[in-house]
Amino acid sequence: MLVKLSSDALKQTRWYEYGVRFLLGGLATVFAGIVGARFGASIGGLFLALPAIFCASATLIESHERRAKEKARLSGRRRGQEAAALDAAGAALGSLGLAAFAGVFHLTVSTSTTGAFAAAIAAWVAVSVAAWWLRRRLRIVSHPHHSRS
Repeated sequence: MLVKLSSDALKQTRWYEYGVRFLLGGLATVFAGIVGARFGASIGGLFLALPAIFCASATLIESHERRAKEKARLSGRRRGQEAAALDAAGAALGSLGLAAFAGVFHLTVSTSTTGAFAAAIAAWVAVSVAAWWLRRRLRIVSHPHHSRS
């Protein structure tokens, strides 16, 4: 599997979908600010680190995949759900990398800010790639049986 950049998604996205992403991301940021003001920056930062627009993105991914299949006169419901699930798995793996970044930065920032950033980025890359590799290596593919009822 090769990771590549494609601008095709920009053409598939409708204008209001950007608005939904912006609105939900903004609301999550405001919520994190309120939590931070009430309980301190450390707690507020935890909420800010959450994938602020993940729910909107997962919904949009499902919608795009479903529409693409329906254009071909096929049921796209399952394909949309699978695409959103794959995105969720990627977000979870990315969260592991983010946690490694935060931990390494916290442990090393008192020595050198530049060094802490370098070490934290290296940890993020190492943990994210290792998590992706491990998931691919240990992946168990199941084929659910469909009932005919």
